[in-house]
Amino acid sequence: MSAASPHHPPSTRAAVLLAVLAALAAALGTAVLVRADAGLSVRQVTVDGVPMTEVRAGPPTPEARRPGVVVAHGFAGSARLMRPIADTVARRGAVALLFDFAGHGASPARLDPGMSPATLAADLDAAVGHLRAQPDVDPAQIMLVGHSMGAGAVTRYAAGHPEIARTVAISLPDAGELPPGRPAELLLIVGGAEFPAFRRAAEDAVGRGASVSRRPAVVVPGVEHISVLFAPRTHEEIADWLPSVDGTAAPRPLVRLAGAALLLLAFAVGVVPLAALLLGRRPSGSPAPVGSPAPAGERVPLGGPALLGLAVLVTGVGAAVAAVLPTNRLPLAVGGYVTGFLLISGVLLGGGHRWLPAATRAPGLTGDETACRTPARTIVAALALTAYAVLAVALPIHLGLTSALPVGARWWLLPLVVAACLLFLLGVEQVSAGRTWRRLLVVAVAVFVLSTSAVVGLAPGFVLLVVPLFAVLLGWHVLWAALLRRYATPRWLPALVGAALLGWPIATTLPLR
Repeated sequence: MSAASPHHPPSTRAAVLLAVLAALAAALGTAVLVRADAGLSVRQVTVDGVPMTEVRAGPPTPEARRPGVVVAHGFAGSARLMRPIADTVARRGAVALLFDFAGHGASPARLDPGMSPATLAADLDAAVGHLRAQPDVDPAQIMLVGHSMGAGAVTRYAAGHPEIARTVAISLPDAGELPPGRPAELLLIVGGAEFPAFRRAAEDAVGRGASVSRRPAVVVPGVEHISVLFAPRTHEEIADWLPSVDGTAAPRPLVRLAGAALLLLAFAVGVVPLAALLLGRRPSGSPAPVGSPAPAGERVPLGGPALLGLAVLVTGVGAAVAAVLPTNRLPLAVGGYVTGFLLISGVLLGGGHRWLPAATRAPGLTGDETACRTPARTIVAALALTAYAVLAVALPIHLGLTSALPVGARWWLLPLVVAACLLFLLGVEQVSAGRTWRRLLVVAVAVFVLSTSAVVGLAPGFVLLVVPLFAVLLGWHVLWAALLRRYATPRWLPALVGAALLGWPIATTLPLR
């Protein structure tokens, strides 16, 4: 962020330069996102309680009917996640319809615990019926596109509805329910870096006699379960599979991601001038030298090996206990387990360092430093920075990736999830003693243990797909915490800001059940 010393905030000049960079990145990101919609007509509707989005090139023209494409997202996805695919088919002359399954995105309804095919089929049927009724859509040229859970839903639907012209299944999870030879016109797409089970499902569908034109399945090299949705090869295959094509526009699957990335950059560096404005100059005082004895009665931080052992122990216990905690009964699939894991790990981190011996005092702040700032200013800064953190994580995700606005039960789940994140990050701050490498060590252990818990069956298997985002958010928190602690803020302030960064996506993007 700047060439500042390890214990002092960036200079005023550096803060001004970063403010300019943040403004430029925000302006450019906004322009990219606006340009992504150029030439497209978008309409939001709700049919039978299902939120839907129509995307077409230009206004409806009933005199010239076009193919219709229903696009279905996967588990923990949303209509917004599939928007680039809708843009691609719309620019090729089709009318695209996105929708949110129950429990996902903008739908306030809950997905039943078993994710029954009947529940998915009901939402899909509402979407197909609405699209077929549009005056500019040819009802004989309806194509279905689905990803993961949505791929299973559209293939089952097409198998039972021969009037569906064509179907695209991206990352089909299971072909066991498909009757032999159906759907009649099925294109299978799978990422080359996905888990082997998805490749086997595609091969199983081919083995059952599904008619796949040109080749058994399309394997997109170098992409996994999510990035396959943004691969140019995926978009070209879908566009070429349309029943008829009126446009020749090249797919631009990464444009919304690029705009969101620029907004993310703007928020990431913009915190530096914001912190300088809200917190002012660092209060007077000097850090204690490395190795100096702790004052009487003050706990000293753990050494590296002891800290590693503590982190492994408490997160391991957190992973085991989370499997039986009542948080699993929260109406938040996957998120209930993660909430319990963070809750238990945070409580144990907060007290566990007192149970193990430590030898030396790490660099820290003298007791007079935090007293130099008035409590009112600290509280105002905390509220402003927390609100900023919410915008920093929610806005780029919502505009460029997937739905990140709370609806329905998410409103009361949100404070519960954020509270669990706060307890965990307070525990991290307690054992880190203000040192960035300590924070990194503890959060790295947490990520590793959470991944391992999914592999061994303690956590839902879908956690493995969530872990990369979880790791990025924790790393983001570590960077911001390092900055805020340079201003001699109390330990709870970086934890509160980090809890907003981490908790908001968990509560708003994982499925309601």
